[in-house]
Amino acid sequence: MTPAPSPASEGTPEPGLAIGLSAVIVAVTGDDPKVLAIRHANGREGLPSGPLERGHRTLEIGLRSWVERQTLQELGYVEQLYTFGDRDRGEDGARALSLAYLALVREARPAGDADAAWESWYRYFPWEDWRDGRPALLDALIPGLRAWAASATNPRMAETRAERVTLCFGGDSGWNEERVLERYELLYEAGLVAEALRERGSDRVAPGSSGAEMREDHRRMLALAIARLRGKIKYRPVVFELMPPSFTLLQLQRTVEALSGVRLHKQNFRRLIEQQRLVEETGETTAETGGRPARLVRFRREVLIERPAPGVRLPGGHGRRG
Repeated sequence: MTPAPSPASEGTPEPGLAIGLSAVIVAVTGDDPKVLAIRHANGREGLPSGPLERGHRTLEIGLRSWVERQTLQELGYVEQLYTFGDRDRGEDGARALSLAYLALVREARPAGDADAAWESWYRYFPWEDWRDGRPALLDALIPGLRAWAASATNPRMAETRAERVTLCFGGDSGWNEERVLERYELLYEAGLVAEALRERGSDRVAPGSSGAEMREDHRRMLALAIARLRGKIKYRPVVFELMPPSFTLLQLQRTVEALSGVRLHKQNFRRLIEQQRLVEETGETTAETGGRPARLVRFRREVLIERPAPGVRLPGGHGRRG
């Protein structure tokens, strides 16, 4: 008869388990989607983060406290992304759980007690920007992925790997802008990003086309945040959290393009915005566009109670520029 587990062994917290909070803070400036990054003494970049402290009444309060302390950035919209708990992600081999959050803000000058700076998220994921067509750097990454697929130990595994490469990097007609995390995970498994080589203790150098390295699994967190945001703008009006109080329709289109990484047909986009009744005119105009004065609009908040999914659905004609 198997003895029952003792109370000391059942439900006992793992020794050395640490709980941390990390924030993917996103802003858009002009045509550039940016993330707030912290530069560390070892030269690696990471997200604003810190441990959950006893004085934090809730996880979100703890997150806001750490971000404001490190960057003097006051957060508005915040949502939890995921809990990361890989066994080897902590310092000195200790196990650590990190709760990742997505926060949307209007860009502000970072300050505080950390070396914080706004960086384009395409600096970390250069293959995700299709606004000017298929990124040329894919010509350097895809052969490495195919070689990794062919190196599998059996034909079935090789076939599965090749199918994943096609699914994630399938070209213009098959490109799904929401598969950001899947693409990063595939490059990680293939040993084509610096984080994977660092974890494996490899002397190889990641290809220059694989984007800037981040500490621990912070680039994985960023990939998840980009994927979440790209999906969410289609059914929730979160893009307006990144916009000023009043803006032009062209500014709104450029912001959506910056986030999604694809170009949108100008007339189709404007027709969609009008059909969805997402904005209303302010009665004012601006000459900052460089041409004739453009009408200023603002987010129409009544839409939040009029229907359940008032998002900016991406219209067809991604490849057309207007």
